[in-house]
Amino acid sequence: MIREWAVRVLTALLAYHLSLSTCFSQSAFEFISRNRNFSASNYCIYPDSVQPTMTPPPAGKRPFYISHYGRHGSRYLSNRKAYDIPYRMLCRADSLDELTPIGQDVLHEMRIIISDSEGRWGDLSSLGKLQHRRIAQRMMERFPEVFQDKAYVDAKSTVVNRCILSMGSFLQQMAQMNPSLQVKMQASAKDMWYMNHQDKELRDSMMTSRSQQLYRAFCSTRERNPRLMELLFVDPDSVKDVVDEVWLNYYLLKAGLIQQNTNMHDKTYLIDLFTFEEIHQFWQMENAYWYFTYGPSLINGGEQPYTQRCLLRKIIEEADSCIRLPQTGASLRFGHETVLLPLTCLLGLNGFDYQTENLEELEEKGWWACLVFPMASNVQFVFYRSDVNDDDVIFKVLLNEQEASLPLPTEMAPYYHWKDFREFYLKKLETYDALRATRKK
Repeated sequence: MIREWAVRVLTALLAYHLSLSTCFSQSAFEFISRNRNFSASNYCIYPDSVQPTMTPPPAGKRPFYISHYGRHGSRYLSNRKAYDIPYRMLCRADSLDELTPIGQDVLHEMRIIISDSEGRWGDLSSLGKLQHRRIAQRMMERFPEVFQDKAYVDAKSTVVNRCILSMGSFLQQMAQMNPSLQVKMQASAKDMWYMNHQDKELRDSMMTSRSQQLYRAFCSTRERNPRLMELLFVDPDSVKDVVDEVWLNYYLLKAGLIQQNTNMHDKTYLIDLFTFEEIHQFWQMENAYWYFTYGPSLINGGEQPYTQRCLLRKIIEEADSCIRLPQTGASLRFGHETVLLPLTCLLGLNGFDYQTENLEELEEKGWWACLVFPMASNVQFVFYRSDVNDDDVIFKVLLNEQEASLPLPTEMAPYYHWKDFREFYLKKLETYDALRATRKK
């Protein structure tokens, strides 16, 4: 039955798609046309099928230390709201005998998805564990000098279960590849001040009244889906009292997209309800939302990335300490996308510090949050020196295992001098702290 309605929907979508003269940008839309799951924003799965080429370091320099922050791996939906909202709307319409055959099949599909997720809300999936094992394997294979003999590994996680299990999977793979590693593992509220820092002042300024107004205007031309209403309901007008078109469209699409992370990844076809144009519009709204809330949006002051100032200081502090040690090793941290995205923006990796008041510019300028924070996403600082007495320590940054750029001058890209990094970013943090202190006077 499920496969039958998927075929019916795809047939209808093809006819609808051909009747439109699309005016969408051919950037993210092209990606989505090749793989609809790319539109899933923070529900995207990790792109570990891509094997990047690493740029050799300058002669004589060898890796000796890695500083890392990674998001937990693929998970189940953390809040059942995204399921309950469309499910209850469909149930109400069903009680009025207003569901079409496709609507009936979608209601059945939602029951299966909810049943599979029950008791697993927010849990790390088997795919999430595998993602971290693979990332650990590639890290050790690419930088074997860092993990030779009895190298020291300090691993910390936030106190959330899926992050702890991600850390466990990562370290399990490492121990399998080198049982001699000296591993310290911790998940404690004591570390939350930098592992998952919550800044009330910045959080309260995420969505100002002007921000909300501009965001609603941006979404107003993208959030409705009358075609979906016609597909699911016998008479869309008769169910308006029990079905909210905007939220049904939004949550049904979210419910379909997150399944790529769960046991239902090859058993559900909700995504087939939607055209590429509709999926692209969803992506645009999600991307704009993340830009407002955790990016450097000028509309709400451009300061949201500074929520991760404590983490950046900790990264610098621990690197300074480890640089002085003769032994090799790594600092591993496991947390959330709400940390990784603002950290990336604070660093200005790959231009993600781009600031604008025009949300229509984001796609064209390449500010695509989905490139930063898929499930299991990570930032890795890889440090190099010639020997323990080398004063010119250099490093490179990997974003999701791809060499990334920083807004720093360098004659050896993608490598940078650590002393230049320290000077630039400590000054940047000090300037922000001084500005914030001045405002409080």
